Amino acid sequence: MSDVVVLGTGMAGFGAAYRLHAEGVTPVMYDKNSYHGGHTASFRCEPGFLFDIGPHISYTKDPRIQNLFAESVDQQYETLQIYLNNYWSGSWPQHPVQLHLHGLPEDVIIKVINDFVAEQHAPQRPVTNYADWLLSSFGQTFAELFPMRYTRKYHTTPAENLTTDWMGPRIYRPQLEEVLRGALSPSAPQVHYITHFRYPSYGGFVSYLKKFVPLGNLNLNHEVVAIDPRLRRVSFSNGALAQYDALISSVPLPELVRLIQGVPEDVVEASKALACSTCVVVNIGVDREDLSRAHVTYFYDEDICFSRVGYPHMLAASNAPAGKGSIQAEVYFSRKYKPFSGTPEDWIDPVISDLRRCGILCDDDKILFRSAMLLPYANIIFDHDRANALKIVHGYLDDIGIAYCGRYGDWGYLWTDESFKSGEQAAERALGTVRALSPGRLGSSVTHVSSVAGQPSVAASLSDQGTST
Repeated sequence: MSDVVVLGTGMAGFGAAYRLHAEGVTPVMYDKNSYHGGHTASFRCEPGFLFDIGPHISYTKDPRIQNLFAESVDQQYETLQIYLNNYWSGSWPQHPVQLHLHGLPEDVIIKVINDFVAEQHAPQRPVTNYADWLLSSFGQTFAELFPMRYTRKYHTTPAENLTTDWMGPRIYRPQLEEVLRGALSPSAPQVHYITHFRYPSYGGFVSYLKKFVPLGNLNLNHEVVAIDPRLRRVSFSNGALAQYDALISSVPLPELVRLIQGVPEDVVEASKALACSTCVVVNIGVDREDLSRAHVTYFYDEDICFSRVGYPHMLAASNAPAGKGSIQAEVYFSRKYKPFSGTPEDWIDPVISDLRRCGILCDDDKILFRSAMLLPYANIIFDHDRANALKIVHGYLDDIGIAYCGRYGDWGYLWTDESFKSGEQAAERALGTVRALSPGRLGSSVTHVSSVAGQPSVAASLSDQGTST
């Protein structure tokens, strides 16, 4: 029999469980929280608002993942055409801004187009960082007024300090004709890597995990305090111990390295160089549903505290009481570049104040619910230290046989489907470890947990309607 342990019960963790289940292996899964789902979790609060832990939608084009998620919610999901917009100095251009300049001040449009044309005819600029890419793609005026400002707010560091490894299709590089059309006409074509998305009709985004939860032996309220790779043993704060033949982890790499016994100093230092943003998520329930035309709005003004705002009630009717609206605002910090201090609740009033300044909230709006949560790990920051530090940390984990996965295990900019697949890939590596250790054992499931000092293991699952944090 094979003991496969999975640390973390988010999208990647259950991706691993799904792959293991296909081989007849039931993994033992652990989470430090009292609920499963990690950043995929959802929670419902009085008087009937539902919020995910940060904005989540599924826009994968992979038919296999689409079908898996659809089956997990019994085909009960919404399919929505996405609408995104932006806020900049009192204007609300459609997203992406570079294709929708119409309505901005005339002098700004002229400078943007003039710089854009000049950059296209200038000698090719060497691209050594994200700032170089922005300047060569858009010209100085647009780059400085829009993406460079947003970078400082969202990534908490200047564009010069970022590589371009994270970009993929995320930022559209237009042709001159497209820029001109968007400047002259309010009805320019929508060009974005997301056109439609799906969202569960009931229970929030965590519902996409509903049919994967039974595939693992779930142990909640288990916080890891030590991992001994020599003895292949995980220790928990409640006194429980777990032996493993193979270990899969979606724990953030800096935390994971700190837990492993006997880590070389160069690996420790490399893990400290990995940068990630911290997010304060402020959730607001309002006695009005006509808050915005957009599902998500991006904010460029640096005197507005939040970088992005979503509207959960527009994703599914069950996310808010009838006739009510909900807002989720993101305020970013980072341990490396912009440390967070105080409490998450300190940001509720500033967020509400800035929502009123922007006109999203009116002075007479009745606020029915307000809360704030701190996400210590939000978005990976692709600074110039990342690549080398990640190579060192991943190399060490490969050497000691820990299969990492998910956004914080791969330390990448993973979307939902990519996180699930990352878990599957980690499971495949773990299966290889089991086969190498004990030929013939694979295929039998085991749920081995030992408890110490009278502390039993905990096995539980949450309802598909989420849980309160």
